[in-house]
Amino acid sequence: MAQVTEQQILDALRRVQDPDRGGDIVSLGMVTGVSVQDGRVSFAIEVDPARGPKLEGLRQEAQKAVEGIAGVQAVSAALTAHSAKAGPGPAAPKPAPRPLGGAPTAGSRTGGHSHAGHSHAAPGAAPTANIPLVPGVRAIVAVASGKGGVGKSTTSVNLALALAAIGRKVGLLDADIYGPSLPRMMGISGKPGSPDGKTLTPMENYGVKCMSMGFMVAEDTPMIWRGPMVMSALEQMLRDVNWGDLDVLVVDMPPGTGDAQLTMAQRVPLAGAVIVSTPQDIALLDARKGLNMFRKVDVPVLGIIENMSYFVCPHCQGRSDIFSHGGARKEAERLGTDFLGEIPLDIQIRETSDSGKPLVVSAPNSPHALAYKAIAEAVWAKVGGAGARKAAPKITVE
Repeated sequence: MAQVTEQQILDALRRVQDPDRGGDIVSLGMVTGVSVQDGRVSFAIEVDPARGPKLEGLRQEAQKAVEGIAGVQAVSAALTAHSAKAGPGPAAPKPAPRPLGGAPTAGSRTGGHSHAGHSHAAPGAAPTANIPLVPGVRAIVAVASGKGGVGKSTTSVNLALALAAIGRKVGLLDADIYGPSLPRMMGISGKPGSPDGKTLTPMENYGVKCMSMGFMVAEDTPMIWRGPMVMSALEQMLRDVNWGDLDVLVVDMPPGTGDAQLTMAQRVPLAGAVIVSTPQDIALLDARKGLNMFRKVDVPVLGIIENMSYFVCPHCQGRSDIFSHGGARKEAERLGTDFLGEIPLDIQIRETSDSGKPLVVSAPNSPHALAYKAIAEAVWAKVGGAGARKAAPKITVE
């Protein structure tokens, strides 16, 4: 197979003309983030936010131009509004921080499919916020944390499976673009298909529909992407996936309170957010930031889960509060939100997650699985009765 080079990609894109500015998109400095790996190509086209909704045809033309290069297996072309106006640049612009791997709706040449993407406009640009991203989903629940390493993804997976176990139709979206772990935890391999060449069919296991950037790129491939590309990818994984009719879509959020979190809070009609924290003070401090972020954008906080709450030695049965204990409960009381439950630090939870057979399905009657199911019951009681989906909130910066 021929080795695809960055220069070949730029040469192909020089044939794509900006319809308004009278030049090719490379010479005009609009092409950024060019990446080539194993035949998978990704790049962004920076445009004025006001023009973004009109330039889907330009994006598709650029994607097709690169698909025509021998050796190209898949192409991801995203419109971004990183700058207010793309200015003139050198004939071969030096790419910005470079994404490695494909994006969720990469146009694949396998089977002749070419998945259409969507433009991303910066806040205050084109008014697309009222377009429903996932019309068949009754409630969308974000699982979030203020920091990494607290077991948020493990909690998300087991919560989704617990909701399915109590009879709900469930989907699971891995919104952690930089560290996708859903494929391994859910025991899913392969790539999603696209019967119509436009909409992806989610992967599925244990009765839960799943979508993750981890299905698109190799497990050891880092995603070195700018914020606009991440936000565009998140919207595509919602809008361009055939989720069907779901009671709940659980979203495993990236840690922190950055661009991706704000995009999800602003663009997605979240029914509520679940905050995951460990008991120690430093983790609770970060969890408090995450909780307050959701409150500022009018997303209901459904409650706090204390993960790694305690440790019981499997040999002597002695209990150790490694990360302290009860901090999340006290924090929930202080902040006036519900405490949803505590999950211990247990080797069985870790082993079942690593093996792709999460505890809720591999040991459904174990005490820890029952704890997840109790949390699922509490979450469903809060979001299941809503007759209408909550409108996406507006973000006000003070």
